[in-house]
Amino acid sequence: MNSEDLNVDPDSKEPASQVELLARAEKAVTALTPVLGDLVAAFEQRGETLFLVGGSVRDALLGRLGNDLDFTTSARPGTTREILDAYAEVVWDTGIDFGTLSAEKHGQQIEITTFRSDTYDGTSRNPEVQFGDTLEGDLVRRDFRVNAMAVELRTDAAGTGVEGRFHDPVGGLADLLHRRLDTPAAPEQSFNDDPLRMLRAARFTSQLGFGVAARVSTAMTEMHAEIKRITVERIQVELDKLMAGAAPWTGMNLLVKTGIADHIFPEIPGMRLTQDEHRQHKDVYAHSMQVLRQAMDQEEDGPDLVLRWAALLHDCGKPATREFKPDGGVTFHHHEVVGAKLVRKRLRALKYPKHMTGDISQLVYLHMRFHGFGEGQWTDSAVRRYVTDAGELLPRLHKLVRADCTTRNQRKARRLQRTYDHLEERIAEIAEKEDLARVRPDLDGNEIMKILDLKPGPDVGRAWSYLKDLRLERGPLDREEAIAELRTWWAGQQSQN
Repeated sequence: MNSEDLNVDPDSKEPASQVELLARAEKAVTALTPVLGDLVAAFEQRGETLFLVGGSVRDALLGRLGNDLDFTTSARPGTTREILDAYAEVVWDTGIDFGTLSAEKHGQQIEITTFRSDTYDGTSRNPEVQFGDTLEGDLVRRDFRVNAMAVELRTDAAGTGVEGRFHDPVGGLADLLHRRLDTPAAPEQSFNDDPLRMLRAARFTSQLGFGVAARVSTAMTEMHAEIKRITVERIQVELDKLMAGAAPWTGMNLLVKTGIADHIFPEIPGMRLTQDEHRQHKDVYAHSMQVLRQAMDQEEDGPDLVLRWAALLHDCGKPATREFKPDGGVTFHHHEVVGAKLVRKRLRALKYPKHMTGDISQLVYLHMRFHGFGEGQWTDSAVRRYVTDAGELLPRLHKLVRADCTTRNQRKARRLQRTYDHLEERIAEIAEKEDLARVRPDLDGNEIMKILDLKPGPDVGRAWSYLKDLRLERGPLDREEAIAELRTWWAGQQSQN
């Protein structure tokens, strides 16, 4: 790959790293020849240029190029559409107003956008779209310098493959080498144009493990209120991408440090000043970040956003429930109840899906249930209620409760883990005898109405609830025993009326 356009001193202290990164990108481009060969040739035949750009180049340099490729081109949208129609079976133009068309071929999704030189009004994050004439003009408008690199794709001299020429007009490779996020223009201008870029900075720190330049952090702190210009839907998407990253605590720390979190999720920074009752952590915020790490250590099939959010938010009810005891201790009675309500309210405000809101808040609500029992105190009834209340969330609840042990006292940590081991053993033991996943009354609604000579109504519901509670307390009953218990309960109800 030709590096003549590198905005990097060739005699810098890390030339080997630069060479290695460029070799990675070259290897990635060569590997794409079977997919892109015809596409590159088609643009050349039209006298147009085609560039792999943005996050695709960044990821190629990092050795993590995926199946979604981003391109920019000198061609106008009409020309791009004609080329794609001949190149791929599936083409869509959902971003045509912004000069963007997409296609898929051989499992590779590509997105091609005409050079842009947009302008912003400082009020909306939506730009006035203007097509540009130069690559440099297109790159300088991008969010971060590591996303402002491009590889010009051309047919090689033999005409059998694709080769690339690397373009880096704003110094993205240097930032990549230093694992740094900085803006092409002044960050104040960049964030005023589009405040969502502040959230993207936090997201990239989580996904890439990069830090932000000092001037970026300063601008985010000074402009944190600008995030209120962004819709909650866009905020939700960025937050989830941040939480799905390799180190979500770094991105969240940046949002809290700069004050942005105060506007979009105040319950998170609100935990900073709450002293943890275990007194092993600076505050509940630090404890929650550690629980998030430990919950992630238990993930089995990639990021589990429900588990991650529950781990981060499980103690968010503590600020509202904090009480100081005369001996200097601190209590947070019923913080799980208050926390679950806060989580539901915040996630609804951010327009999270109903099922996700319910699952996260339920995990927050249940995370203290385990601590209400000591070792050896788990009766069959307690086990049934624990499993029933958790439902399909039980595997996540196991992980959350185990992650919630962050004490530095190794003896206490081992005791807590041993106690939870015992609970899981009890669950397995009872599950061998009963179907704990589907605990239902021993009589259904129709049987209840027939036995008690009732018509559909609230009395049937109350009888059903009584039998359900009896089932949880005593386990399965045979039919005659269940009928006898129902009639005894109903007689008591009648005598009270």
